[in-house]
Amino acid sequence: MSTFNEDVVEQAALVWLEAEGYTIAYGPRLAPGEPGAERECYDEAVLPGRVAAALQRLNPGASDEARAEALRVVRTLSDPSLMEANRQAHRLLTDGVEVDVLVGGETRGERLRLVDWDDAGANDLLAVNQFTVQAGPIERRPDVVVFVNGLPLAVFELKNAGDAQATVWKAWQQLQTYQQQVPALFVWNEVQVVSDGVTALMGTLETPRERFLPWKTADGATEAGSADNALEVLIRGAFAPARLLDLVHRYVAYESGEDGTQKKIAAYHQFYATRKAVQAALKATRAGGDRKGGVVWHTQGSGKSLTMAFFAGVLIGEPELENPTVVVLTDRTDLDGQLFGTFSRVWELFRQTPEQAGDRAELRRLLTRAAGGVVFSTVQKFFPEEGQRDHPVLTDRTNVVVLADEAHRSQYDFVDGYARHIRSALPNATFVGFTGTPLELDDKDTRLVFGNYVDVYDVSRAVADGATVPIYYENRLNRIELPEDEKPTLDAGFEEVMEGEDEVSKRGQQSKWGRLEALVGSEKRLRQVAEDLVAHFEARTAAIDGKGMIVSMSRRIAVALYDEIVRLRPEWHSLDDATGAVKVVMTGSATDPDDWQPHIRSKTRREGLAARFKNPADPLRLVIVRDMWLTGFDAPVLHTLYADKPMRGHGLMQAIARVNRVFRDKPGGLIV
Repeated sequence: MSTFNEDVVEQAALVWLEAEGYTIAYGPRLAPGEPGAERECYDEAVLPGRVAAALQRLNPGASDEARAEALRVVRTLSDPSLMEANRQAHRLLTDGVEVDVLVGGETRGERLRLVDWDDAGANDLLAVNQFTVQAGPIERRPDVVVFVNGLPLAVFELKNAGDAQATVWKAWQQLQTYQQQVPALFVWNEVQVVSDGVTALMGTLETPRERFLPWKTADGATEAGSADNALEVLIRGAFAPARLLDLVHRYVAYESGEDGTQKKIAAYHQFYATRKAVQAALKATRAGGDRKGGVVWHTQGSGKSLTMAFFAGVLIGEPELENPTVVVLTDRTDLDGQLFGTFSRVWELFRQTPEQAGDRAELRRLLTRAAGGVVFSTVQKFFPEEGQRDHPVLTDRTNVVVLADEAHRSQYDFVDGYARHIRSALPNATFVGFTGTPLELDDKDTRLVFGNYVDVYDVSRAVADGATVPIYYENRLNRIELPEDEKPTLDAGFEEVMEGEDEVSKRGQQSKWGRLEALVGSEKRLRQVAEDLVAHFEARTAAIDGKGMIVSMSRRIAVALYDEIVRLRPEWHSLDDATGAVKVVMTGSATDPDDWQPHIRSKTRREGLAARFKNPADPLRLVIVRDMWLTGFDAPVLHTLYADKPMRGHGLMQAIARVNRVFRDKPGGLIV
């Protein structure tokens, strides 16, 4: 009989935690009624004696009344919503407990620390196995609970790898059950770990199954190999006391949206990338620094936007920068809106509300402030006013850090264009680039502005970690019937015509573009494409539940293809934004043809379609785009992209990454 069981995994976890500096205790010995009891009843999950000791140790100048009131707040914290109670607890952890006490007949406010974030050794670190918690008649006993100063910040649920039925996902499901049945254990929870002794994954409160991820490095410098025990690496890496406290203090985000609040904790690649980027940025801002903070390349779908938010939050909290201004730059209005939305939903990371420049005048107003601020802008708003050759200086402060999303020469025209104007406006700013696609070998201009890579998290690592799903390709040929007299116009240089994703990049190429567009969008060909596409998509969704996106060469083709699709499936058609299974997503104006007008929507209406498309339960299954939603659009339910538009390089990589998001049991994304 195998001796490898849950108890072995549990004991191994305790040994590794003890090696990291945690005191180990057996839960039943701390239980109410025992000689070593540390709480009065089983429905309490905090250890009040340890909380009280920490309040006294960490707040020597506080009054006895203040410490008593802070302890009361900690012990009685609750909310009908576990997520909201947890959010309040996190705020008390990071900001301290603010209490009002009566001193000499006057009410005085005092703020007391629960944790010493700067000195891990000043905290009481305890790991307890078989810690029982009750809620009414229900009793639950997680395998290991980690306490910091008497507060249960982490829960481990462990299974036996030798038991085919006791998988790591059974452990995950058990934690979900615990959250419902004994919520008191999770009011102060920050980290959850599931393991079967072979696989080890980490998440936080209400993290969906597919977002529980491994922690693959013990020191941040070397990645663990297949021979290393994953649970040991996770404990040594994420639970080393200083790293655990840093992770809890600065790398937890509450993302509020229409669907409620999601709690997110940094994965290991986000944590270490942020640390490296912050150090590079600090070095670049100092006297004699080169103002090049480097480039972070994290493949699309691996949480790059959240990494940028963590970076901004940590940077803002650095005392050395004395309340810096962070400027977030994109090159497209829709991407600016998407990234601004992400930052706005996690505003607590910055302790201030991000602001979006609506025009050049507002940008100048936002950047002439004395300090602080998280400001969003497109690069185009840095173009000088009419009659100006150079942009005027907005601030010459050295504590301004510019975050450029998708930092590529082809988008920013660094040498002669926008980069020069940005440098004129912010002459002493430090520039940090974030990208989801690798820099090209000859891309010297991007390096000229940002410097070299400070961190790389490529496609293969993301897929191996489960941060993204693999992408597969299928070629389906719908020929273009090309008249002989047209062939000479489609020479080897036609790739250049295709490269841009907006009309500006096609100036001077209109005639070539027009002839090619007419051929690709001929009625006969689009009818064939629609028939093939509908049959393929229906077969695809019969096998795997999900949604699809079609990328067309022009708005005219998008509308014509829509007409062909609904001719085949009239039940998919609806001009009402709230109904219909297929939609065209595009911009336009009143001067566009009449048959385009039903498909032209305002920003608000497009956002409504985006919400529908991202909702797995919504009947909107298929969207047709030209270039919208190909950058920064995150819809995990999307599993198939039909590319009917020649693309290459950066634009191609951006487009295909739309299908690589993790979603439930989605095995991969498909590019057709």
